[in-house]
Amino acid sequence: MNDRLPPLTALRAFDAAARHMSFAKAADELNVTPAALSFQIKSLEDHLGAPVFRRLNRAIELTEAGQALVPGTRDGFAALTGAWRGAQRVTDTSTITVTAGPAFTAKWLAPRMFEFAQAHPEIELRFTATLRLLDFARDDVDVAIRFGMPHDEDAFARSIINEWVTPMMSPELAETIRKPEDLANATLLHQDDVTFLKPSIQWPAWFAAAGLGTPPTGGLRFSQADHALDSALTGTGVVLGRVSLAARDLAEGRLVMPFDLSLTTEAHYRLICANGSEKRPHIKTFLDWIESQTSEILALDKGRRFVAAASVEDASSVR
Repeated sequence: MNDRLPPLTALRAFDAAARHMSFAKAADELNVTPAALSFQIKSLEDHLGAPVFRRLNRAIELTEAGQALVPGTRDGFAALTGAWRGAQRVTDTSTITVTAGPAFTAKWLAPRMFEFAQAHPEIELRFTATLRLLDFARDDVDVAIRFGMPHDEDAFARSIINEWVTPMMSPELAETIRKPEDLANATLLHQDDVTFLKPSIQWPAWFAAAGLGTPPTGGLRFSQADHALDSALTGTGVVLGRVSLAARDLAEGRLVMPFDLSLTTEAHYRLICANGSEKRPHIKTFLDWIESQTSEILALDKGRRFVAAASVEDASSVR
């Protein structure tokens, strides 16, 4: 058996033809003529000593040998593409691709990017708002900002924001809600994007910590925390707001926190990048800048009475 591989161009022609199941479409993708593509396929078949396609009247289909070859060429070219992109990222010192969740991107990241652009005009930032599990090579991403419980990651990770929640509302609505007991008659805004957190940092936990019993039923539900905050800004109701997302609205007076009781969670925001990338100058500049921006959140800690959500859950389980 001869282990010498056929030319790369022949393997690429086969990969494209197998994906499209069409020589014409494969030729279009590779920007060659159908005759040239057919020649490359024939070259591969001569090298293998067996056909990889059956030529039908107006179609093609894979032979058994072709079916055996598909997984290797597909995965091989995907790996090559990932490696090439990785090499490009290493040599690119002017562009950073960042991914973060939609709510964090809208409420925290995007409003601050003008300031970063002014401070570092030599660096171009590109954003992808997604919660998808991360693969730096596959997703062509340099830095990820992720929220969740602490866990080991096969990457560089730096904690930047410790999350806590407390009732937040518009200043106008706060004039009618003077004490925690008044929340029993208020419209509560609920966020479904934190239901994965255990212990919970939702309304029942805050009411329990405040000694108020069960929160009122009803209210409005939102799939994303930023939408719940936007609703609170209009005076629609009271949100158990996450400080990470509401920091600027709180600092500028659009939202207020009438009560000092705040629930903390072990979940936090992390800056994540491939091991070693944190030392590249332009990425280090971005990481350090992001960390410097969290001082606004730390200032909001003053005067808070923090209660761990875990302690509320433990107390409830003992009753």
